[in-house]
Amino acid sequence: MLKNLLLPALLALALGGPAHAQGRVKTKPRPGVMPTLGTPPADLVDWAPRYADLVTAARLRTHLAVLASDEYGGRETGQPGQHLAAAYVAAQLQAAGLAGPGPDPTAPYLQKFQLETVAWAPGATLQVGGTHYQWPNDFYGRGSAGFDLETEARPVFVGFGIEQAGYADYQGLDVAGKAVLIMQGEPTTASGKPLLSPDGSYTRWGRDDRAKLAVALQHGVRSVFFVDFRPNGNFEKTAARLAPALAQPSLGLPGAVPPRPPVFYLAPAVGYKLLSTNAAAVARYLAQTGTRGQPVASPFKAEALRIRAPKTRTLVGTENALGFVEGTDKKNEILVVSAHHDHLGVIDGRVYNGADDDGSGTAALLNLAEVFAQAKKDGHGPRRSLLFLSVTGEEEGLFGSEYYAGHPVFPLAGTVADLNIDMVGRTDPAHEGQPDYVYVIGSDKLASQLKVVVEAANQQYTHLALDYKYDDPADPNRFYYRSDHYNFAVHGVPVAFFFNGVHADYHQASDKIEKIQFDKMEARARLVFFTAWELANREARVVVDSDKP
Repeated sequence: MLKNLLLPALLALALGGPAHAQGRVKTKPRPGVMPTLGTPPADLVDWAPRYADLVTAARLRTHLAVLASDEYGGRETGQPGQHLAAAYVAAQLQAAGLAGPGPDPTAPYLQKFQLETVAWAPGATLQVGGTHYQWPNDFYGRGSAGFDLETEARPVFVGFGIEQAGYADYQGLDVAGKAVLIMQGEPTTASGKPLLSPDGSYTRWGRDDRAKLAVALQHGVRSVFFVDFRPNGNFEKTAARLAPALAQPSLGLPGAVPPRPPVFYLAPAVGYKLLSTNAAAVARYLAQTGTRGQPVASPFKAEALRIRAPKTRTLVGTENALGFVEGTDKKNEILVVSAHHDHLGVIDGRVYNGADDDGSGTAALLNLAEVFAQAKKDGHGPRRSLLFLSVTGEEEGLFGSEYYAGHPVFPLAGTVADLNIDMVGRTDPAHEGQPDYVYVIGSDKLASQLKVVVEAANQQYTHLALDYKYDDPADPNRFYYRSDHYNFAVHGVPVAFFFNGVHADYHQASDKIEKIQFDKMEARARLVFFTAWELANREARVVVDSDKP
């Protein structure tokens, strides 16, 4: 008995918060009804377990049944279903008694803003000498930038466009403000092995074009043209596969960042014409490079090309939803709880309901908001204020959280942390048949104390297996950069991302409510609640004391 009574006090002291005596009263709410608490005994002062009992599978199911319904059409950003989702979240926050802190007094539970849809317009043309080429069979573009007016360019040939120790294609070349022509792939030995690889596998230069594009941008190029001269390349097949995607518009924040230089991909025939050469001459050049083990002087000089590849741009309205629970003595310090209510919409006539991604996180956010609002009504509200932020545009590029971070309702300097909930309703293959778990990502990358808070809350109350696999900066999934917490982290706000991992239904039409494991979802949501309760009530805010990659 003594051990049980002392544990909460010792943990609270270690975390910098007040010591409480432990008490726990279970309630059994009716499905679809937010329960309330009766008057507790006067000596029961640890309110966290009592309010955690209001985080329930039944309440989570109630919200998710709406958000993941076919009526909401997959909640694609800027489309009617996403507007319905934002309106639902706003209405639930208002009904729970939270304040609407938004900038528009006529819609205080919404933060409205505009995105820009960008698409390739019909009529793209490319000409080299007297030869005209067709989109997308002979060339196509990627990215947000194009040439709205016909433009003449004479690209500088930079070989493979690689720059690293012992191999520098840009050495001695002036490319600032100019177009460059880059070969796809990477140099190989006579036996066909990647020249720059220590183990014979493809390096980052050969896996895709991102590293090469980054180097080109560092050199201040005006535009980039990639050409595929690889013996096993198949430009025609790639262009056909990408044609549907090229026809789809992309979303972005208008004017958020300077547009990148235009990037285009050329068929081999276009490349040979542009360099006034042929396949045999290119093969000899590549063989010389492989034999020497570093770039050789290029025998090619590009002709001028004329290109027009216009873009259409259209503004689209969207909105974040937000509700506010004002704190008591530390009300100017803000804890954010975030999730995203958008998903992928309708694809090929099928509704992508996004029950787990991120209907589960949005439902959890709503339940937590209801619980903190109830605590405040009962006279047990948090010391710090809480902002429940349901964002749009995550699937398109974290746009809702990026917009909030750029236009915060409350100063980011006063924001103590962001607890982000994105996919908490399922089990990934790595944990099938294992005890209940949750991935926690980024909790000590900026503030070591935040990880301590999460672990202590879990040890005292929820007893989940906390998996930190995705904190490894070498992990190829890079989940730390792929959800809305990241836009707080880049502004120095400590974050913790709660996540169940990916599964077979991730980004599929089969991500439906019938597959949600509400018992696991309840347990994970309660861990977020206990973490939020501690962060909102401890004496000192967590300190930014780290800068881990």
